[in-house]
Amino acid sequence: MNLDNCPRCGKLYAKNLRDLCPACIKDLDHLYELCATYLRDNRGATIYEVSEQTEVSIAQITRFIREGRISLMDAPNMGYPCEMCSNTIREGNLCESCRTRLTKDINKLNLNNDKYGYNTKQGNGAYQSLDRTRDKY
Repeated sequence: MNLDNCPRCGKLYAKNLRDLCPACIKDLDHLYELCATYLRDNRGATIYEVSEQTEVSIAQITRFIREGRISLMDAPNMGYPCEMCSNTIREGNLCESCRTRLTKDINKLNLNNDKYGYNTKQGNGAYQSLDRTRDKY
């Protein structure tokens, strides 16, 4: 029998498919039922309204959405916060503006590096002469 500690409460339990102890599974199922029932009765609710009315954390509701337990197709105003700026999104981890900014930053870093990952931008500091020596070879 494989034993493990529950990542949610720390209790020892026999490993199962959900990687949680039976008490935590029951608790999460109860929280899910609260959210699902509220959304059935209030289709236009936002994640903040669901959290406030059911007392389920926004992080937990976001996990339910990512697990596919809560469908956003049936809830037109439902979304979850972007991981960088907290704007409401309906898919992925980042909103479009954060994703664009991150892509630009990565591209800028790639432009300043050569094929080996060394910074090709010449500095004016103490290692300037070493940079010139390296460029000769």
